[in-house]
Amino acid sequence: MFKKPQFNLSRLAIEHSRLTIAFWIAIAVAGLFAFSSLKYSLFPTVNFPVVVIRAQAETSTVLATETQLTKPIETALADTPGLAQLYSSTYLGQTVVNLLLDTDIDIQAATATVDSKLKQLSLPPTTDLDIIPFNLNETSAISYIVTDQEDDLGNLNQIASTEIAPVIEKLSGVARVDILGNADYGEFNPDLPTANNTLIHFNGQEAIAFQVIKQGDANTLEVVKQVEQQIAQLQESLPNLQLILAETSAGYIRDSTQATIDALWGAVVLAILIIFPFLHNLKATLITAVAIPISLLGTFIVMAIAGYNLETLTLLALALAIGIIVDDAIVEIENIMRHLEEGKTIREAAFAATTEIGFTASVATLTIVAVFLPIGLMGGTLGQFFRPFGITISAAVLTSLLAARTLSPVLAVYWLDSRGVRTQNNLEERGFVTNSYHNLLQWALNHRRAVIGIAVGSFIAGIALIPLIPQGFIPQLDRGEFKIVYTTPLPKIAGTNSNSLSQGVTSQKKESVGENAHSPSKSNFSWLTSLARSPERILLRKTIKVGQELEQVVLKHPDVESVYTIAGLRGEPNKGKIYIKLKNERSLTTSQVQAEIRQQLPSIPQGVVSVEDIPFVETGEDPSFKVALEGENIEQLRKSAIAFQSEIQKLPGFEDVRIDGVNEPLDKVIHLDQKRVAYINANLSVNQGIGDATAEAQAIASQILPPEITFDLEGDSARSKKILGEFAITLTLALICMLTVLYFPFRRWLEPMVIGLSLPLSIVGAMLALLMTQSDFGMISLIGLIFLLGLLDKNAILLLDYINQLRTAGVERTEAILQTGVLRLRPIIMTTFSTILGMLPIALGLGAGAELRQPMAVGIIGGLITSSLLSLIVVPVLYTLLEDRGVKKRL
Repeated sequence: MFKKPQFNLSRLAIEHSRLTIAFWIAIAVAGLFAFSSLKYSLFPTVNFPVVVIRAQAETSTVLATETQLTKPIETALADTPGLAQLYSSTYLGQTVVNLLLDTDIDIQAATATVDSKLKQLSLPPTTDLDIIPFNLNETSAISYIVTDQEDDLGNLNQIASTEIAPVIEKLSGVARVDILGNADYGEFNPDLPTANNTLIHFNGQEAIAFQVIKQGDANTLEVVKQVEQQIAQLQESLPNLQLILAETSAGYIRDSTQATIDALWGAVVLAILIIFPFLHNLKATLITAVAIPISLLGTFIVMAIAGYNLETLTLLALALAIGIIVDDAIVEIENIMRHLEEGKTIREAAFAATTEIGFTASVATLTIVAVFLPIGLMGGTLGQFFRPFGITISAAVLTSLLAARTLSPVLAVYWLDSRGVRTQNNLEERGFVTNSYHNLLQWALNHRRAVIGIAVGSFIAGIALIPLIPQGFIPQLDRGEFKIVYTTPLPKIAGTNSNSLSQGVTSQKKESVGENAHSPSKSNFSWLTSLARSPERILLRKTIKVGQELEQVVLKHPDVESVYTIAGLRGEPNKGKIYIKLKNERSLTTSQVQAEIRQQLPSIPQGVVSVEDIPFVETGEDPSFKVALEGENIEQLRKSAIAFQSEIQKLPGFEDVRIDGVNEPLDKVIHLDQKRVAYINANLSVNQGIGDATAEAQAIASQILPPEITFDLEGDSARSKKILGEFAITLTLALICMLTVLYFPFRRWLEPMVIGLSLPLSIVGAMLALLMTQSDFGMISLIGLIFLLGLLDKNAILLLDYINQLRTAGVERTEAILQTGVLRLRPIIMTTFSTILGMLPIALGLGAGAELRQPMAVGIIGGLITSSLLSLIVVPVLYTLLEDRGVKKRL
């Protein structure tokens, strides 16, 4: 049997106890300062660099524009270094090409490369090219309405442009300030990705607004805090003006982060309270409790150095770490108390206990780091998103290990003694639970095939439950806000003498009054630029009028607090967005309000109305569900898209299903990676997960699409598939690392094989809990399953290690297993109960953002309930079976 290293860090810490305590006091003080420096955010900052090329030239048709502008530009840029996706929209006389770059690409260098490539192109002589670099993470942090009962909108626009915007643009983290509602008063600026050529309504009235665009790497709450302070000062200097908050995500971010922190502290308190009934010793309970805040404070130091925020994923990492912290401290203190029960002095007990389990406990904790650290080292978008999570939980686990090996033994020597320690050496004194487990384990060792059959059956049952669980990516959040995105029909320029618009908004119950309009454009030049620069702003006026019709429906809902409409969204004068803020005290959830308003909204002839959630990670204007149909024949592509749309509309859970890219008459052609595509977009109801929706769409595509049309996932469907695929690869690597680490304390592969085969036992309880609560099986719940693997792995290591120790001392194998099971039962049950209670505040789903946190906690609780019992039985049984079958000799 492998002889363990003699170095004992705990002995060193005890012998230099004052230095040890001083070190941890310094950690606590530094941790407090680090905690106060951490900023709040909803999610980690993710970089989305994009370069947009806008090309304009006189062409005769949309297809001619595609041939003369779009295809040459795409061909030239297809080999741009770091290109992740090439997307283009072609209109009559204009093409807009978007280069979505890898997250680690320097956008300025990429822009220079694009400029160099375009200069070598031979395009029509009248071509006008604009290159616009920007980051999708440069989003609106906060928006305000500017009103004054005496001033007209023109004067308000002037004040906003000259007295408000320049002051706010000087603030740290502010990229720029866009003045909105200035279509009739300001100058058109085609060089911005979100053009300022807009019209605004607020609660049904025309208005001027401004939105503060934060820099890509700026913290939203920090920017909003500065802006709010500056607005308060401006309000004093401009007493006749009213600056009304129109839109911001800051409030939800604050509420969600605070709710997660509250759940975290609740987890700490409950985890501590459950320890005392098991230890029956107040001082031992306090020593275990001290480890939790000390470990968290040490983790805050690492987070501050790494520049991480207190956001959803890092806070979930800290919540998960509480179970590991408690486990580390419990294993150490419980073992010391066991040696005290045997009559040793406190120093003898501390030295003996830490020598006995110190090395193995350290390796067991390091296996958890081996599971989570690869997650923190992933690259790309997934790496940016999950790196703070992986690094934070790894730092917490390592800090916990150090505290358990140094601080806990020192405090035990100072505080504990043999008085009040309950001795339970005889079987009769162990209690009902311990005796029952002893008998059950003895039965299991005599009926090993039955035990393995039960274990395999539970695993199969867990796998069988997966299709019944809602398949999601990241759960839908009830933010108390949502948006309605709508488009009005484009002017019919191509092939006609007039540019009349199909006007009016109609519904089944009533028909809105429409008005005809004609574009003053005298050529077939870009519809966007010619109309936007037109004096009458015809299309914008029509778009805001349609928005007003929609507003009137929304404002009638009793749960709506404010409605803020922008016409001219993202530089397109026929596109509008209505931002709806709900009252804090309301009778319905956000999804229920959406459903009611969706039923009442009028339709737009030849246009689109889409009720959508506010995205929590800005990746563009993609809806919940998006797929692409690829094909070269426009007519066949159109027919396939219509047929696909017709089938999707029949399914429950799909809302606002619409087609983009193959309208008739053809006014727009879309390319994805140089291929013609038609997009089918939809929003999903609250009961329809993205995983289930994707599976249904793929099934329909395989049935109705001809061979010439290719089906491809886009939006959340594509991101979910890609990220889950990358996550699976990373998880496989993590498990390999974990099993490799397991080799060192045993110096053979028998024990790692036993542990590896026992790890899937958590799946049945986790899946059953997710099914019963109808929680999504997605990224967040998957994180919980990974945590379960680490915790079960640690319990199994400690079981097998002590079995080997007893066998080395001459104890017969069955007796060694029975003794080990009884000795390790209490710490395992304590860890299980403390972790379950620690997850309980999160599982209850209280506070803003609870939908995101809840699946993880539910899965962990369900998995722990079944896996702890199964592992206490199955691990010893597997150990004996594999050894009996000669694995030991072969390995």
